[in-house]
Amino acid sequence: MPRTDELLEKLGQTQFISTLDLTKGYWQVPLDESAKERSAFTTHVGLYEFNVLPFGLRNAPATFQRLVDGLLAGLGEYAVAYLDDVAIFSDSWADHLEHLQKVFERIREAGLTVKAKKRQIGLNRVTYLGHQVGQGTINPLPAKVDAIQKWPVPKSKKQVQSFLGLAGYYRLFVSQYSQIAAPLTDLTKKKLPNAVQWTEECQKTFNQLKATLMSDPVLRAPDFDKPFLVTTDASERAVGAVLMQEGPDQEFHPVVFLSKKLSERESNWSVSEKECYAIVYALEKLRPYVWGRRFHLQTDHAALWWLHTTTGNNKKLIRWSLGLQDFDFDIQHISGASNEVADALSRESFLESTG
Repeated sequence: MPRTDELLEKLGQTQFISTLDLTKGYWQVPLDESAKERSAFTTHVGLYEFNVLPFGLRNAPATFQRLVDGLLAGLGEYAVAYLDDVAIFSDSWADHLEHLQKVFERIREAGLTVKAKKRQIGLNRVTYLGHQVGQGTINPLPAKVDAIQKWPVPKSKKQVQSFLGLAGYYRLFVSQYSQIAAPLTDLTKKKLPNAVQWTEECQKTFNQLKATLMSDPVLRAPDFDKPFLVTTDASERAVGAVLMQEGPDQEFHPVVFLSKKLSERESNWSVSEKECYAIVYALEKLRPYVWGRRFHLQTDHAALWWLHTTTGNNKKLIRWSLGLQDFDFDIQHISGASNEVADALSRESFLESTG
């Protein structure tokens, strides 16, 4: 697999960039006859074999990457790809039009299909592999800290405790954490009423802790040479997740924070469906970081061990399970008490005012 940081460095220094998404990914790769029998699967009406490359095979990412590398052979000075994400970059508009034409001709000759809705053509800055690149800069997406930036002012003890649970998880990286957090910690005392009295000092502490969570040494840039850890959780009305990576200090640091409020329909799903959706939502958002590489996924819902071998009649869970086969990960069950960060991001108290 190509190094993501090298691809971003190439794009970051140019003036005009276009990105393309090869739709349906692996399904554009035909299988030869000897490979078809190795893709066989059984159903209640008989044995079937794939005619195209299925999702879930261990060598599928490398096979698809070879296809794209062959497609762009000889065009490396202005065209790169990470799996199905193709980028064309140039220093002048005239060159860019010529480069685009050559890449499009290659795609047409190969019989591949591009997803029109996801293309970005001739822009100065684009979103590529989880970053904003172009005009000499490479910046992480604002969404990686959006969940922290939008955290509303707590109105109850429970909401204060939820925020402190997140901040406290990274207290090792915050100098004099207990002293800084004291005004908020005092709000959770048993003798005080459930509705908190929010003071100017509380607001100052709240802002300081949020700023700390969004900066070094807490938040780290991803190192694509090291494995990632994804933790997810679901509450009654929201899902949350965090992408983490072990730093030189042997401690896990967050790379991206995620959260999403569930719709009224989604809130009526079963616990297993919500927990599974938390994983589906997180991995789709984190695709630029984890697709094509092995990673660990932690959840506090033991029932989700079935994800790789699911059976039964729940079509929603089966559909999600098939979609997750595109990722190479192992599921680790952890106790709810150990899942503080994702739990805090999924709490209704956090999302009730963010929509």
